[in-house]
Amino acid sequence: MGSDKGKDKTNVMRVLDSKKIEYEEHTYEQDPRMTGEEIAGILGENVERVFKTLVTQGKTGQYYVFVIPVCEELDLKKAAKAAGEKSISMLKQKDLLPLTGYVHGGCSPIGMKKKFKTFIHETAHEGDKIFVSGGKVGFQIELAPGDLVSVADCITADIIMG
Repeated sequence: MGSDKGKDKTNVMRVLDSKKIEYEEHTYEQDPRMTGEEIAGILGENVERVFKTLVTQGKTGQYYVFVIPVCEELDLKKAAKAAGEKSISMLKQKDLLPLTGYVHGGCSPIGMKKKFKTFIHETAHEGDKIFVSGGKVGFQIELAPGDLVSVADCITADIIMG
């Protein structure tokens, strides 16, 4: 029997491995009350490089994924404009797992159950690395921004408040 290492892989890691994309995994003790800023601190990273994944639904019923820095807030008007929708609202937490396969706090733009149109904030390209959820709570993946954009098929847009 082979190693058990493969058993611990998340869907995110399996997708990245299948596409031969280099990444680094980071784990930490997760507290459900922890903010994205606190997670960035644990990782020893600038909050501008740690991104969160938000799932929304447009007025048409279509679902959209937005990937923004943890220290920022999604601008729903800009998000709707980017998606070509009249309006967009945040997905209810209870609907996240059945729709994406991920739980709140462990949602990644990589490896969802279905492929949704995904937008990433334009600042993603400003550094040589970016952090996103690794597909479960307490687990982050560090990779090159271009690799994330490529694997998640992201559209770059200005989608944050301000």
